[in-house]
Amino acid sequence: MTINALTASNKVIVPVQCEYLSMRGLVQLQNTLKMIQENLNPGVEIEGILPTMLDSRTVHAKEAVEILEENFGELVFKSRIRKAIKFAEAPVRGAQCSSTIRTANAASYYRELAKEVLTNGSS
Repeated sequence: MTINALTASNKVIVPVQCEYLSMRGLVQLQNTLKMIQENLNPGVEIEGILPTMLDSRTVHAKEAVEILEENFGELVFKSRIRKAIKFAEAPVRGAQCSSTIRTANAASYYRELAKEVLTNGSS
């Protein structure tokens, strides 16, 4: 399904949890994307890399963001999706995050991302 989705896409936003193993997965995704560009969809490209589940209190998370920025530069969104218990609670209640956390700080993380994509997006 991932290959089908990437083949049908023009742009991809890549969420990356701010942990070491997640960044290793990003390398695997890049390899998959390169194969798709060579064989199936030469126009697909990464729109941006989105640091997620960021706990800015930890050195590990801060280092993870620094590594992303060093390796991917401008592809890393300025927006950050921070860890929030509201995200974990929504599925337990059977509710969508958007309806559960509309006024919460957690929802503002996604609003900031939407503004960034709409402001800086190329298409």
